Amino acid sequence: MVNGWTRALGLALGFGLDRLVGDPRRGHPVAAFGRAAIALERRTYADSVAAGAGQVALLVGSTTLAATLVTRLARRSVLTDVAWTALVTWSVLGGRSLEREASAVADHLERGDLPAAREQVGHLVSRDPWVLDAAGVTRAAIESLAENTSDAVVAPLVWGAIAGAPGMVAHRAINTLDAMIGYRNDRYERYGKVAARLDDVVNWLPARLGAAIAAGTSWSAWRAIREDTAAHPSPNGGQIEAAFAGALGIRLGGANAYGGRVEDRGVLGDGRVAKPADVARAVSLGRRVQLGTLMVAMGLAAIGGGAPNRPRWC
Repeated sequence: MVNGWTRALGLALGFGLDRLVGDPRRGHPVAAFGRAAIALERRTYADSVAAGAGQVALLVGSTTLAATLVTRLARRSVLTDVAWTALVTWSVLGGRSLEREASAVADHLERGDLPAAREQVGHLVSRDPWVLDAAGVTRAAIESLAENTSDAVVAPLVWGAIAGAPGMVAHRAINTLDAMIGYRNDRYERYGKVAARLDDVVNWLPARLGAAIAAGTSWSAWRAIREDTAAHPSPNGGQIEAAFAGALGIRLGGANAYGGRVEDRGVLGDGRVAKPADVARAVSLGRRVQLGTLMVAMGLAAIGGGAPNRPRWC
């Protein structure tokens, strides 16, 4: 039987590593996965749903199987189990790096350097940054911070609590593929459909948990979640972005340009237009969501794992 507290401790240690040092600077496993996905796409791409589904099945299946095998080996002792869970947690989380990128955008905006702010926000969003004014860059940074707090912190921790290291690896693989091929354009409309839909499924619960933590006791946030998310094209992104908008007392959403194609994402929240100083407030809110999720995840892991057998310590 899995020791739930062992899993919870691994999640906490991995979370702490992410807070202290951020993403691994070299040899990041997510980057390696991305390179493998690009190489496979070159060989298997076809303008069909089936071809894209095959890529998703092969890449997600193989990485999850590998993580499952290592997890079984690691469970031979408490120390290796904790260390493995912590290592995977650190590898899949992106909270510290996300905050660093968003704060850099805010710094450029505060100095009035719009070109630098546009370039920096391009690290966070797929929309066309060069058409954005200062308010647009601010909105883009906060929206990306909200959505990626859910995708890169809340969801991995939730899946780690539910399914341990294999759950986190599977989620990160799906989420990475969605970021690479889950687009509605001529190339990926069909090829990336399965990746996009699967990403919606695995992020459904985490997005709503993150939104609930972000909303807290803010009536404006709960109103925005209830009334404004229907116009947002993402069933998950709209939840967390609406919660951030309401909690911060600002207005998010609107029209975005993607490769010259304009997409209306609805208006989220009924507050004022976001200002550069609101990025720092959003970073603080995101940090509270991360910590709140960690507490929930540790509780879920401890309860779900049940009482431990008497494992060896080494």
